[in-house]
Amino acid sequence: MSAARSQVGALHNEASSQGVQILYDTMAIELLHNDEGIQGVRMKEKGRSKTMRAKAVVMASGGFHANVEMRTKYLGPKWDVVHTCGSRYNTGEGIQMALDIGALSAGNWSMAHAVTGDRYLPDFQEGFQRLSYPFGILVNSDGQRFLDEGADFRNYTYAKYGRLILEQKDNFAWQIFDGKVSHLLREEYKGKQVKKLKANSLEELADKMEGVHKEQFLKEIARYNAAIDEAVPFNPNEKDGRGTKGINVPKTNWANRIDTAPFEAYAVTCGITFTFGGLKINEQAEVQNTMYQKINGLYAAGEAAGGLFYDNYPGGAGLMAGAVFGKIAGEQAAHYVKSELTEKI
Repeated sequence: MSAARSQVGALHNEASSQGVQILYDTMAIELLHNDEGIQGVRMKEKGRSKTMRAKAVVMASGGFHANVEMRTKYLGPKWDVVHTCGSRYNTGEGIQMALDIGALSAGNWSMAHAVTGDRYLPDFQEGFQRLSYPFGILVNSDGQRFLDEGADFRNYTYAKYGRLILEQKDNFAWQIFDGKVSHLLREEYKGKQVKKLKANSLEELADKMEGVHKEQFLKEIARYNAAIDEAVPFNPNEKDGRGTKGINVPKTNWANRIDTAPFEAYAVTCGITFTFGGLKINEQAEVQNTMYQKINGLYAAGEAAGGLFYDNYPGGAGLMAGAVFGKIAGEQAAHYVKSELTEKI
Protein backbone atom coordinates (compact mmCIF):
# COMPACT_ATOMS: atom_id res chain seq x y z
CA MET A 1 0.00 0.00 0.00
CA SER A 2 1.60 3.24 -1.10
CA ALA A 3 0.58 6.60 0.36
CA ALA A 4 -2.48 5.61 2.35
CA ARG A 5 -4.45 8.67 1.25
CA SER A 6 -3.28 8.98 -2.33
CA GLN A 7 -2.99 5.57 -3.88
CA VAL A 8 -3.38 1.90 -3.06
CA GLY A 9 -1.75 -1.01 -4.81
CA ALA A 10 -1.90 -4.67 -3.82
CA LEU A 11 -0.85 -8.00 -5.24
CA HIS A 12 -3.96 -10.12 -5.40
CA ASN A 13 -5.13 -13.52 -6.48
CA GLU A 14 -8.15 -12.62 -8.59
CA ALA A 15 -6.25 -10.73 -10.90
CA SER A 16 -5.79 -8.41 -13.75
CA SER A 17 -3.58 -9.50 -16.60
CA GLN A 18 -0.51 -7.98 -14.95
CA GLY A 19 -1.30 -9.10 -11.38
CA VAL A 20 -1.18 -5.58 -10.02
CA GLN A 21 -3.92 -2.99 -9.71
CA ILE A 22 -3.15 0.64 -8.89
CA LEU A 23 -5.83 3.03 -7.65
CA TYR A 24 -5.32 6.77 -7.39
CA ASP A 25 -7.31 9.26 -5.28
CA THR A 26 -7.98 6.35 -2.96
CA MET A 27 -7.85 6.29 0.82
CA ALA A 28 -7.13 2.99 2.56
CA ILE A 29 -9.07 2.69 5.82
CA GLU A 30 -8.66 -0.90 7.04
CA LEU A 31 -6.61 -4.05 6.56
CA LEU A 32 -8.74 -7.17 6.14
CA HIS A 33 -7.26 -9.94 8.24
CA ASN A 34 -8.13 -13.32 9.72
CA ASP A 35 -6.31 -16.24 11.35
CA GLU A 36 -4.66 -17.12 8.03
CA GLY A 37 -3.24 -13.63 7.52
CA ILE A 38 -3.96 -10.68 5.24
CA GLN A 39 -7.11 -10.94 3.14
CA GLY A 40 -7.25 -7.51 1.52
CA VAL A 41 -7.81 -3.79 2.03
CA ARG A 42 -10.92 -1.76 2.63
CA MET A 43 -10.74 1.69 1.08
CA LYS A 44 -12.59 4.70 -0.23
CA GLU A 45 -12.05 5.51 -3.88
CA LYS A 46 -13.14 9.10 -4.58
CA GLY A 47 -15.38 8.90 -1.51
CA ARG A 48 -17.00 5.54 -2.35
CA SER A 49 -16.34 2.44 -0.25
CA LYS A 50 -14.57 -0.41 -1.97
CA THR A 51 -12.85 -3.65 -1.02
CA MET A 52 -9.79 -5.11 -2.72
CA ARG A 53 -9.13 -8.76 -1.96
CA ALA A 54 -5.44 -9.52 -1.65
CA LYS A 55 -3.22 -12.14 -0.08
CA ALA A 56 -0.35 -9.71 0.38
CA VAL A 57 -0.05 -6.03 1.19
CA VAL A 58 3.12 -3.94 1.24
CA MET A 59 2.96 -1.01 3.64
CA ALA A 60 4.86 1.90 2.06
CA SER A 61 2.60 4.64 3.36
CA GLY A 62 5.26 6.66 5.18
CA GLY A 63 5.25 7.79 8.79
CA PHE A 64 3.04 10.31 10.60
CA HIS A 65 4.94 13.57 10.20
CA ALA A 66 1.98 15.30 8.48
CA ASN A 67 -0.46 14.35 11.26
CA VAL A 68 -0.58 17.15 13.84
CA GLU A 69 -2.32 15.02 16.47
CA MET A 70 0.13 12.11 16.21
CA ARG A 71 3.13 14.45 16.18
CA THR A 72 2.01 16.04 19.43
CA LYS A 73 1.07 12.69 20.97
CA TYR A 74 4.35 10.95 20.25
CA LEU A 75 6.95 13.72 19.78
CA GLY A 76 5.65 16.05 22.46
CA PRO A 77 4.95 19.76 23.02
CA LYS A 78 5.67 22.29 20.23
CA TRP A 79 5.62 19.66 17.48
CA ASP A 80 2.15 20.79 16.49
CA VAL A 81 3.57 24.13 15.29
CA VAL A 82 6.57 22.97 13.28
CA HIS A 83 6.83 23.56 9.55
CA THR A 84 5.73 20.42 7.68
CA CYS A 85 7.91 19.30 4.76
CA GLY A 86 7.66 16.30 2.45
CA SER A 87 4.44 14.53 1.54
CA ARG A 88 1.20 15.91 2.98
CA TYR A 89 -0.22 12.34 2.85
CA ASN A 90 2.14 10.80 5.41
CA THR A 91 -0.44 11.00 8.18
CA GLY A 92 0.06 7.67 9.90
CA GLU A 93 -3.04 5.73 8.83
CA GLY A 94 -0.99 2.95 7.26
CA ILE A 95 0.92 2.33 10.47
CA GLN A 96 -2.25 2.60 12.56
CA MET A 97 -4.12 0.06 10.39
CA ALA A 98 -1.33 -2.45 10.97
CA LEU A 99 -1.26 -1.76 14.71
CA ASP A 100 -5.03 -2.32 14.78
CA ILE A 101 -4.57 -5.93 13.65
CA GLY A 102 -1.83 -6.66 16.18
CA ALA A 103 1.36 -5.43 14.51
CA LEU A 104 4.28 -4.55 16.78
CA SER A 105 5.60 -1.00 16.84
CA ALA A 106 9.33 -0.32 16.63
CA GLY A 107 11.81 2.51 16.47
CA ASN A 108 12.24 5.96 17.97
CA TRP A 109 8.65 7.26 18.20
CA SER A 110 9.66 10.39 20.11
CA MET A 111 12.16 11.62 17.49
CA ALA A 112 12.01 12.71 13.87
CA HIS A 113 13.99 14.04 10.91
CA ALA A 114 13.87 17.75 11.82
CA VAL A 115 15.66 20.21 9.57
CA THR A 116 16.51 23.91 9.55
CA GLY A 117 14.56 26.00 7.05
CA ASP A 118 12.82 29.21 6.05
CA ARG A 119 10.68 30.54 8.89
CA TYR A 120 8.19 32.23 6.59
CA LEU A 121 7.46 29.65 3.88
CA PRO A 122 4.11 27.80 4.10
CA ASP A 123 3.89 24.07 4.75
CA PHE A 124 4.81 21.63 1.96
CA GLN A 125 6.51 24.40 -0.02
CA GLU A 126 9.62 23.43 -1.98
CA GLY A 127 12.84 25.26 -1.15
CA PHE A 128 12.37 25.19 2.64
CA GLN A 129 15.79 23.98 3.77
CA ARG A 130 18.65 26.31 4.72
CA LEU A 131 21.64 24.06 5.36
CA SER A 132 24.81 26.11 4.91
CA TYR A 133 24.95 26.90 8.63
CA PRO A 134 28.41 25.26 9.09
CA PHE A 135 29.92 28.35 7.42
CA GLY A 136 28.13 30.87 9.64
CA ILE A 137 26.45 31.01 13.04
CA LEU A 138 22.93 30.67 14.43
CA VAL A 139 21.52 32.94 17.12
CA ASN A 140 18.19 32.78 18.95
CA SER A 141 15.87 35.65 19.89
CA ASP A 142 18.19 36.55 22.79
CA GLY A 143 20.98 37.05 20.28
CA GLN A 144 22.86 34.03 21.65
CA ARG A 145 24.44 31.07 19.88
CA PHE A 146 23.01 27.77 21.12
CA LEU A 147 24.62 24.97 19.04
CA ASP A 148 27.92 23.99 17.46
CA GLU A 149 27.39 24.88 13.80
CA GLY A 150 30.64 23.14 12.85
CA ALA A 151 30.28 19.91 14.82
CA ASP A 152 30.33 17.85 11.61
CA PHE A 153 29.43 17.98 7.94
CA ARG A 154 25.85 19.12 7.44
CA ASN A 155 24.81 15.57 6.32
CA TYR A 156 25.37 14.40 9.89
CA THR A 157 23.76 17.28 11.77
CA TYR A 158 20.99 18.76 9.60
CA ALA A 159 18.31 16.24 10.64
CA LYS A 160 18.65 17.06 14.35
CA TYR A 161 19.42 20.80 14.42
CA GLY A 162 15.82 21.68 13.61
CA ARG A 163 14.87 20.13 16.93
CA LEU A 164 17.33 22.41 18.75
CA ILE A 165 15.76 25.45 17.09
CA LEU A 166 12.33 24.25 18.25
CA GLU A 167 13.63 24.29 21.82
CA GLN A 168 14.45 28.00 21.59
CA LYS A 169 12.09 30.74 22.75
CA ASP A 170 9.53 31.47 20.01
CA ASN A 171 10.84 28.46 18.03
CA PHE A 172 13.07 30.35 15.61
CA ALA A 173 16.64 31.45 14.97
CA TRP A 174 18.69 33.52 12.53
CA GLN A 175 21.54 32.25 10.38
CA ILE A 176 24.29 34.85 9.98
CA PHE A 177 26.96 34.95 7.25
CA ASP A 178 29.46 37.55 6.11
CA GLY A 179 30.97 38.40 2.74
CA LYS A 180 33.87 35.96 3.08
CA VAL A 181 31.61 32.91 2.91
CA SER A 182 28.58 34.05 0.90
CA HIS A 183 29.92 32.25 -2.20
CA LEU A 184 29.78 28.96 -0.25
CA LEU A 185 26.03 29.09 0.36
CA ARG A 186 24.00 26.37 -1.31
CA GLU A 187 21.57 26.99 -4.17
CA GLU A 188 18.66 26.95 -1.71
CA TYR A 189 19.76 30.42 -0.53
CA LYS A 190 19.03 31.91 -3.95
CA GLY A 191 15.83 32.58 -5.84
CA LYS A 192 12.78 34.82 -5.67
CA GLN A 193 11.15 33.06 -2.71
CA VAL A 194 14.20 33.28 -0.46
CA LYS A 195 13.71 35.83 2.31
CA LYS A 196 17.11 37.37 2.99
CA LEU A 197 18.31 40.35 5.00
CA LYS A 198 21.42 42.13 3.81
CA ALA A 199 23.37 45.02 5.38
CA ASN A 200 26.75 46.77 5.27
CA SER A 201 27.19 46.66 9.05
CA LEU A 202 26.25 44.33 11.87
CA GLU A 203 24.36 47.15 13.57
CA GLU A 204 22.25 47.70 10.47
CA LEU A 205 21.68 43.96 10.13
CA ALA A 206 20.56 43.70 13.77
CA ASP A 207 18.03 46.48 13.24
CA LYS A 208 16.44 44.43 10.45
CA MET A 209 16.35 41.10 12.32
CA GLU A 210 12.84 40.64 13.68
CA GLY A 211 12.56 39.55 17.31
CA VAL A 212 16.28 39.62 18.21
CA HIS A 213 17.83 41.48 21.15
CA LYS A 214 20.20 43.85 19.32
CA GLU A 215 22.68 44.65 22.11
CA GLN A 216 23.10 41.02 23.14
CA PHE A 217 23.46 39.97 19.51
CA LEU A 218 26.30 42.45 18.91
CA LYS A 219 28.05 41.36 22.11
CA GLU A 220 27.71 37.70 21.05
CA ILE A 221 29.30 38.44 17.67
CA ALA A 222 32.20 40.21 19.42
CA ARG A 223 32.73 37.27 21.82
CA TYR A 224 32.58 34.79 18.98
CA ASN A 225 35.02 36.72 16.78
CA ALA A 226 37.53 37.05 19.62
CA ALA A 227 37.41 33.29 20.35
CA ILE A 228 38.42 32.03 16.89
CA ASP A 229 41.79 30.33 16.53
CA GLU A 230 42.95 31.97 13.29
CA ALA A 231 46.26 30.07 13.34
CA VAL A 232 44.37 27.12 11.86
CA PRO A 233 43.67 27.57 8.12
CA PHE A 234 40.05 27.55 6.91
CA ASN A 235 39.13 24.70 4.55
CA PRO A 236 35.45 24.25 3.64
CA ASN A 237 36.10 20.87 2.03
CA GLU A 238 37.14 19.01 5.17
CA LYS A 239 36.73 19.10 8.92
CA ASP A 240 39.47 21.68 9.30
CA GLY A 241 39.63 21.97 13.11
CA ARG A 242 39.42 25.75 12.86
CA GLY A 243 37.38 26.38 15.96
CA THR A 244 36.81 28.61 18.96
CA LYS A 245 38.36 28.73 22.42
CA GLY A 246 36.99 29.90 25.75
CA ILE A 247 33.29 30.38 24.96
CA ASN A 248 30.39 28.38 26.36
CA VAL A 249 29.05 27.22 22.99
CA PRO A 250 32.06 26.20 20.90
CA LYS A 251 32.30 25.95 17.15
CA THR A 252 34.49 22.98 16.23
CA ASN A 253 35.19 23.50 12.53
CA TRP A 254 34.91 26.21 9.85
CA ALA A 255 34.97 29.13 12.29
CA ASN A 256 35.55 32.53 10.67
CA ARG A 257 35.31 36.00 12.11
CA ILE A 258 32.07 37.69 11.07
CA ASP A 259 33.61 40.99 10.07
CA THR A 260 33.34 41.46 6.31
CA ALA A 261 30.45 43.25 4.61
CA PRO A 262 27.98 42.61 3.18
CA PHE A 263 26.39 40.70 6.05
CA GLU A 264 23.42 38.37 5.46
CA ALA A 265 20.76 36.93 7.77
CA TYR A 266 18.12 34.25 7.17
CA ALA A 267 15.23 33.56 9.57
CA VAL A 268 14.87 29.82 10.17
CA THR A 269 12.67 27.45 12.10
CA CYS A 270 12.19 23.72 12.59
CA GLY A 271 10.79 21.64 9.75
CA ILE A 272 9.78 18.01 10.09
CA THR A 273 10.41 15.72 7.09
CA PHE A 274 9.59 12.29 8.46
CA THR A 275 9.22 10.35 11.69
CA PHE A 276 11.39 7.51 13.00
CA GLY A 277 8.73 5.31 14.63
CA GLY A 278 6.97 2.58 12.64
CA LEU A 279 6.32 -1.14 12.36
CA LYS A 280 8.60 -3.95 13.46
CA ILE A 281 9.89 -5.96 10.46
CA ASN A 282 12.38 -8.77 10.03
CA GLU A 283 15.07 -9.21 7.35
CA GLN A 284 12.39 -10.34 4.88
CA ALA A 285 10.44 -7.09 5.51
CA GLU A 286 7.65 -9.15 7.10
CA VAL A 287 5.69 -7.19 9.69
CA GLN A 288 5.82 -8.79 13.13
CA ASN A 289 2.97 -9.07 15.60
CA THR A 290 3.16 -8.44 19.34
CA MET A 291 4.27 -12.06 19.82
CA TYR A 292 7.25 -11.37 17.52
CA GLN A 293 5.77 -13.62 14.86
CA LYS A 294 5.19 -12.61 11.26
CA ILE A 295 1.75 -11.51 10.09
CA ASN A 296 1.20 -13.61 6.99
CA GLY A 297 1.03 -11.46 3.89
CA LEU A 298 1.94 -8.13 5.50
CA TYR A 299 5.19 -6.37 4.59
CA ALA A 300 6.56 -2.89 5.25
CA ALA A 301 9.22 -0.64 3.75
CA GLY A 302 10.32 2.98 3.88
CA GLU A 303 9.22 5.16 6.77
CA ALA A 304 6.41 2.75 7.67
CA ALA A 305 9.13 0.44 9.02
CA GLY A 306 10.56 1.50 12.36
CA GLY A 307 13.88 0.75 14.02
CA LEU A 308 16.30 2.16 11.45
CA PHE A 309 17.00 5.62 12.90
CA TYR A 310 17.36 6.88 16.46
CA ASP A 311 17.90 10.52 17.52
CA ASN A 312 19.74 11.46 14.31
CA TYR A 313 19.89 10.60 10.61
CA PRO A 314 22.73 10.57 8.03
CA GLY A 315 21.73 12.22 4.75
CA GLY A 316 20.50 9.82 2.05
CA ALA A 317 20.13 6.82 4.36
CA GLY A 318 16.33 6.81 4.05
CA LEU A 319 16.51 6.60 0.25
CA MET A 320 18.79 3.57 0.50
CA ALA A 321 16.64 1.92 3.16
CA GLY A 322 13.53 2.45 1.06
CA ALA A 323 15.17 1.00 -2.02
CA VAL A 324 16.57 -2.05 -0.20
CA PHE A 325 13.52 -2.96 1.88
CA GLY A 326 11.15 -1.93 -0.90
CA LYS A 327 12.76 -4.48 -3.20
CA ILE A 328 12.78 -7.12 -0.49
CA ALA A 329 9.15 -6.46 0.46
CA GLY A 330 7.97 -6.61 -3.14
CA GLU A 331 9.81 -9.83 -3.85
CA GLN A 332 8.66 -11.50 -0.65
CA ALA A 333 5.04 -10.45 -1.21
CA ALA A 334 5.14 -11.90 -4.74
CA HIS A 335 6.69 -15.16 -3.51
CA TYR A 336 4.10 -15.44 -0.75
CA VAL A 337 1.15 -14.94 -3.12
CA LYS A 338 2.63 -17.41 -5.60
CA SER A 339 3.11 -20.02 -2.89
CA GLU A 340 -0.47 -19.53 -1.67
CA LEU A 341 -1.84 -20.01 -5.18
CA THR A 342 0.36 -23.06 -5.74
CA GLU A 343 -0.92 -24.72 -2.57
CA LYS A 344 -4.52 -24.31 -3.74
CA ILE A 345 -3.97 -25.82 -7.17
